[in-house]
Amino acid sequence: MTARIYKPAKTAMQSGFAKTKDWVLDFEPEEPRIVEPLMGWTSSSDMRQQVRLRFASKDDAIAYCERLAIAYQLFEAKQPARRGIAYADNFAFKRRDAWTH
Repeated sequence: MTARIYKPAKTAMQSGFAKTKDWVLDFEPEEPRIVEPLMGWTSSSDMRQQVRLRFASKDDAIAYCERLAIAYQLFEAKQPARRGIAYADNFAFKRRDAWTH
């Protein structure tokens, strides 16, 4: 049973940073998923795949794993590669380049 501790990235389907400030602890699957032959649904008997814990800080998540003797992998948070630019910045007065069609 190995747990993963990470800070989730912003999804492409949202413009805000909701649910990206907390650190998440979830467990790696111990068994592969099984495809049910009649309906084609996937299932697993591993209940720990359904558990996802949120912590306010990385240290809280690590302390939780160490207190319960859970092996864990820590994935450090990556900074965004570029700064988000608003559409209104195209028409800003202090824009360096002239805006053209």
